[in-house]
Amino acid sequence: MITRVGEGRPDGVPDVEITAGMLVPGLVDLQVNGFFGHDLADADEVGWKEVVTRLPETGVTAFLPTFVTAPVERQAAALRSTAELLPRLPPGARVLGVHLEGPFLAQGRRGAHNAAHMTDPTPDAVAALLETGLVRLVTLAPERDGALAAIRALTERGVLVGVGHSDATADRVRAAADAGARKVTHVFNAQSGVHHRAPGVAVQALIDDRLHPGLIVDLHHVAPQVCELVFRAAGGRVVLVTDAAAPAGMPPGAYALGGEPIVLPEQGPPRRADGTIAGSGLRLDEAIGNTIALGVDPVTAVDAATRVPADLIGRSDLGRIAPGAAADLTWLGPDLRAHATWINGQNVSRGGS
Repeated sequence: MITRVGEGRPDGVPDVEITAGMLVPGLVDLQVNGFFGHDLADADEVGWKEVVTRLPETGVTAFLPTFVTAPVERQAAALRSTAELLPRLPPGARVLGVHLEGPFLAQGRRGAHNAAHMTDPTPDAVAALLETGLVRLVTLAPERDGALAAIRALTERGVLVGVGHSDATADRVRAAADAGARKVTHVFNAQSGVHHRAPGVAVQALIDDRLHPGLIVDLHHVAPQVCELVFRAAGGRVVLVTDAAAPAGMPPGAYALGGEPIVLPEQGPPRRADGTIAGSGLRLDEAIGNTIALGVDPVTAVDAATRVPADLIGRSDLGRIAPGAAADLTWLGPDLRAHATWINGQNVSRGGS
């Protein structure tokens, strides 16, 4: 835990000397499907160990593993398996819960998800997925039958709800926010957008102060000018996410997302065989660097990957350098890559130094 800020050690000898770059709170990523060759929805214990111990190389000290669309019973089984293995994981990036991205999504906005497994958020389906207590965030399409009731039920259980993979109107998204939704998953991707006579999810994400648009700033998912638009319209609410998939941190080749084959090309993000983007190979420190390069103030950019996501999931002990906060820190070098990372005050990575 951080006990004080701005005071040196009594003997005047620094623990670490930051010669260039900046010291920031540990990065918090709310959307990590996988990394280093492992898809977390079906990774074994070895795979989970590699992800949690190596994510600090990217500056990430806390994250939500994300499970994409699958049959409800299969997702419930994956949650049970995850609950069993988490206590056995070594020290590393904090697992803050699980993000379920589906199966309550719109088939017409499926993206890389398997539409055959999409379904309505019935009370029984929601209850089955909440059994382990691991679920911290659910992305759903608010236009599905029963979705508004499900949002209220999830919110009452302390689960954050994100709108995503949705063809909803702006009015329907506003109704979802009235019911308790507070996030929009990867804004502009796999959702209705901006039309002057038919405003959709993206419009409401930008104008509704209750909503936090998640943004993938790999400059492939969303064009640079549109990323700049998001920050201009919703600065202070934007959450930088990677949507990283198994190919992240790996060479070009064949991988999987939710059991579906994907390929990481020499350039650009992973894709399905039909060309659909399937997650990313983005690092969160890289997302910060890309955001700053667009002209966004560095404080706002760092906030979007630290304090804003931490506050959104109710973790006011993370994402800040302040007395009482966890001693999770990242040194971003002049290249804005993680050069060292600390979790609970312990150096766990000397990534780029």
